[in-house]
Amino acid sequence: MQPVSPPPRDPAPSRLRYRMQRWMLTPGIRLGLRIGVPVTLILAAVTGYLADSERRQGLLLTVSDIRASIEERPEFMVNLMAIDGAGSNLSDAIRQAVPLEFPISSFDLDLAQIRARIAELAPVKSVGLRVRPGGILQVDVTERVPVVVWRTRTGLELLDETGAHIQDIPRRSVRGDLPLIAGEGAEHRVAEALALIEAAEPLGDRLRGLVRVGERRWDVVLDRDQRILLPGADPVSALERVIALGQAQDMLERDVAVVDMRLMARPTLRMTSDAVQDWWRIREINASGQ
Repeated sequence: MQPVSPPPRDPAPSRLRYRMQRWMLTPGIRLGLRIGVPVTLILAAVTGYLADSERRQGLLLTVSDIRASIEERPEFMVNLMAIDGAGSNLSDAIRQAVPLEFPISSFDLDLAQIRARIAELAPVKSVGLRVRPGGILQVDVTERVPVVVWRTRTGLELLDETGAHIQDIPRRSVRGDLPLIAGEGAEHRVAEALALIEAAEPLGDRLRGLVRVGERRWDVVLDRDQRILLPGADPVSALERVIALGQAQDMLERDVAVVDMRLMARPTLRMTSDAVQDWWRIREINASGQ
């Protein structure tokens, strides 16, 4: 008898091997084997190296030395601060607000913080900051321009056209060239006050100032203790009307104490006490003569 040959071997993989091959062919596993395994080995090596505190300290010192050698190169050093657009007083105030010690590396300058400190100064309207070639910290300042003197209960202040505080002054004579305003809330209506002052130009040197009353309207104060009481709405037109009447009839040159324009449809005049006494005296004389 001839021996029985074994059945031919099945070339197909087993089910387990088939599943393993399919699993190895998935994109995530292939990516993990190609990238994840090397990265893991590298991280393990680095972690093992840095596990020693002396090695960590040495590495930090090396990095620090490299960083310092770059930051302290001459082309990165700032040697002085230049301030443009500010007067001598404001320039001194800026240098006091930002006490930098030169030379200093530009990497150690916090420009945003420096800009914020300078912008907090009352006389500064706006500020720009940059590091110029040659190691110069350039500060470009737009200074607030005072337009009025505001008299408050505590003293005198200079305000710009927006009503922003600039500085205190000890005496009115320090800025006698600027118009005077007073009263609570006057700082919020500086633009309106300037319009009234412009309209009052025909009065010349007779104008003494403006007083804000009740935070809602203005009084125009003239010499000889005369006052023009203006309405809350459209005060410029009311003042122009008073000035026109004064020019036509010399109203403001007479013994008038108050011109009340609060009711535009019915303006009233209040005479001085001397004028009232003279009027009563004349009336009594006329009555006795009759």
